[in-house]
Amino acid sequence: MALDPDTLQQLLDTIRRFVRERLVPLEAQVSENDEVPADIVDEMRELGLFGLSIPQEFGGIGLTMSEEILAVQELGWTSPAFRSVFGTNVGIGSQGIVIDGTEEQKNQWLPRLASGETIASFALTEPESGSDAGSLRTSARRDGDNYILNGTKRFITNAPHAGIFTLMARTDPDEPGARGVSAFIVDRNSPGLSIGKHDRKMGQQGAHTADVVLEDCVVPASNIIGGVAGQGFKTAMKVLDRGRLHMGAISVGIAERLIDECVRYASERIQFGKPIGEFQLVQAMLADSRTEAYAGRTMVADAGRRFDAGEDIATEAACCKYYCTEMVGRVADRAVQIFGGAGYMAEYPIERFYRDVRLLRIYEGTSQIQQIVIARNMLRDAGSN
Repeated sequence: MALDPDTLQQLLDTIRRFVRERLVPLEAQVSENDEVPADIVDEMRELGLFGLSIPQEFGGIGLTMSEEILAVQELGWTSPAFRSVFGTNVGIGSQGIVIDGTEEQKNQWLPRLASGETIASFALTEPESGSDAGSLRTSARRDGDNYILNGTKRFITNAPHAGIFTLMARTDPDEPGARGVSAFIVDRNSPGLSIGKHDRKMGQQGAHTADVVLEDCVVPASNIIGGVAGQGFKTAMKVLDRGRLHMGAISVGIAERLIDECVRYASERIQFGKPIGEFQLVQAMLADSRTEAYAGRTMVADAGRRFDAGEDIATEAACCKYYCTEMVGRVADRAVQIFGGAGYMAEYPIERFYRDVRLLRIYEGTSQIQQIVIARNMLRDAGSN
């Protein structure tokens, strides 16, 4: 349900102040310590950030996709590690339950996710299957009223902190590809579930990932999302469409932060007796970055409106994820160039953002997967005309 304009603006203003007054000053500390301070996480709970997309009837704010995009763009002004703390609750960790969960599953879990009492993770990727989700090997064997799960999930965001996992496993070994896959709600305390050590990453320090290991893990059959086996891949695809718009929005927000840093630096840095912003080749880099960020903002706004109108936006969502995450990589690269040697130094935020944004082109569907999705949908649509 959409918020009235005044309430939405108040929310966006509150997020903006929180980001710029509380989070931006802590960026270097979080990167150095690889940890978001507990008091900041508590403030995120108080602001309702864990429940941005969860319906109001379950304690969330219930933003539409268009509203979520605006909120996420504000959150993009700071290190993406902060957003990652609650991002799985807003997106792929909760939306499977929101979209396809039974009423019992919604009532049991969504209020906890909306408040931040429980953190959710989305466990799809495996050591030998990531982009090809239909080839996953984690098995789920029926045993009375339970399923016995065995397998390993890899690079799972927020796994060290999660209370539940939206986890994909193969319930029908005889069904090839995606048709035999089911989506489970797996409690962190399920017998046979363990979490691996924190991964050491190129960037996004403070956002934690780890393996999720299932060894004869016992999960009630009633924990299949929607109560129907074999629908897991369809649930995942519904979740990923919204997630791709979310990732496009965060990319736009980060790009705009980088552009702001570049404009200020180009106005102040003196070379050859004048600010470097007066040199046309620097101006060209600034102009290219601003143009591309504007294009990205326009794309996600249009796709968000279409999503809220109930349109099938699978192609548009893939376009947004593909373009915006590639775009912010180009903007970050130009930012390093504009800052010159200073852009390579940890003293400035540019080198950190340069590393942080590299991941955006990989998770929740690589750029190459987005290209395949876009092209296949184009060819399919052409064939149906």
